[in-house]
Amino acid sequence: MSRIAAAFARARAQKRAAFVAYLCAGDPDAATSHAACRALLKGGVDILELGLPFTDPLADGLANQLAAQRALEAGTNPAGVLQLVRELRAEFPEAPIVFYAYYNMIYVPGVDNFCWQAAQAGLDGILALDCPPEEAGELLAASRKHQLDNIFIVAPTTPPGRIARIAQEASGFIYYVSLEGVTGERAELPASIPAAVWEIRRHTKLPVVVGFGVSTAAHVRQISTVADGVVVGSALVNTIAANLKSRKKIPAALGAKFAELRTGLAAK
Repeated sequence: MSRIAAAFARARAQKRAAFVAYLCAGDPDAATSHAACRALLKGGVDILELGLPFTDPLADGLANQLAAQRALEAGTNPAGVLQLVRELRAEFPEAPIVFYAYYNMIYVPGVDNFCWQAAQAGLDGILALDCPPEEAGELLAASRKHQLDNIFIVAPTTPPGRIARIAQEASGFIYYVSLEGVTGERAELPASIPAAVWEIRRHTKLPVVVGFGVSTAAHVRQISTVADGVVVGSALVNTIAANLKSRKKIPAALGAKFAELRTGLAAK
């Protein structure tokens, strides 16, 4: 059983949804980023989603764009992110780690080479934001060769027929984007989430997680009653941004924010 599958199995055994936490790797610098990831994993995050900082993060709102900018200005590059994965894997051998990446970052070094290096570092899966399954043949082949899961996105506008195609190629889990637009904290989440999760489950037995806009314990509760997992990104990234003048405080602040958000994990 893969680490991702095991994480969802543990959450199901505990009668709750899995908590997926997003951070941009290298934000705001290498040492602080490592400490931030450690704080979340030690706190009990089920899956760590690491963003590869990129100059044109088109699916991301302001919080994550600024995080990528901070990481790039600090000198973060793919080799540094892979080293972060190696270090986290050594300390947390059972923790699933996935990349949230734009395809340019995968394509430029060579798709097979990228997947091989990622697998060697200890990565578990890749979510390539701008590489739909219809265009993902090379990535799918390389990922399967190197035993990496391919996580694909379903949007509110995705028709049922295309959900079936996505589900056919996906592995690890399906990521449902709760709203149209970019990442970022929202005051309210759409009431359509339960129906959307139900529709996705008609096409796959993979776990379904819901992200984009999740920023409070109430949001976590709203999602965790219907989905297999909940993804929180901007609320955690903004915690980093709020403590840039006292970077040593960032790990503790993230741990506290995660503890607050996880109170929303509803019993199933």
